[in-house]
Amino acid sequence: MTDPAVERDAAEAASAFAHPPVAPDATGAYGNHPDQVIDFYAPRGGGVAGAAPLVVLLHGGAWRAPYDRHHITPLADFLARRGFAVANVEYRRGSSLPHQNAEGHVAGRWPETFDDVAAAMDALPELVPAHLPQADTRRTVITGHSAGGHLALWASARHVLPPASPDAWRLPSPPLLRGVVALAPIADFVAAEELGVCGGASGQLLGGAEQWAQRLPFADPAVLLPTGIATAVVHGREDIVVPSSVAESYVAAAAKAGETVGLTLLDGVGHFPLIDPAADACAVVAEEISQLAW
Repeated sequence: MTDPAVERDAAEAASAFAHPPVAPDATGAYGNHPDQVIDFYAPRGGGVAGAAPLVVLLHGGAWRAPYDRHHITPLADFLARRGFAVANVEYRRGSSLPHQNAEGHVAGRWPETFDDVAAAMDALPELVPAHLPQADTRRTVITGHSAGGHLALWASARHVLPPASPDAWRLPSPPLLRGVVALAPIADFVAAEELGVCGGASGQLLGGAEQWAQRLPFADPAVLLPTGIATAVVHGREDIVVPSSVAESYVAAAAKAGETVGLTLLDGVGHFPLIDPAADACAVVAEEISQLAW
């Protein structure tokens, strides 16, 4: 007997991944590694006249090597057609070395995944004028899906990282962001690990059980609070990949820290419609970004 939830998830994933990749208008490098690149999409269609808000997009895929930025390019194109300028960030994923007792691609690299997100964000003020002159960097919203949602939340919290953080990660003041829209984010590592999200990807990202306690304060959005950055989370109630309880746990942690985080829970929606231009949920995502950007 088949599980209706699993069948729905598979159908939603098939729809989201059915769109062909959309080539960018330009690409810029923020480092020497092949994954240290950003694809830029110029705004098109009827949007608001003048410089367009910049959406920084971080893809998901459990921080694992097989999942790169190309699967989220239809969302980048969708947002560009809504009048946004889009920067689609690639970053190093997976493990460059075999990992003992692990099968397949281990999630993320420590510290390279975080190095790259910090470096990409810091490079945007120089790269955007050269590759995406239509963008208004004063109206920047960062968004990301799943593991990319985690990275979006982390990037907005660099100014509250512990003092012992690497110098390249930590900012002396809040980043110049209009806000963050996290889509089905792995936003609370403790909650995610308790549920076994993505096969324990959060633990793998931090280097395994022996590194968990030491590295958690530097990586978990649920402890990097409050940020003072306007934050909204969009999550499907039927998500079986990253259950909505992970987002609810993050929102509760923010409230405990004295910060209000917006939470939009979509009925009848799973994990993948949030990045599927053919799904109604994708329009909700664009509207959430618009509310912060315009």
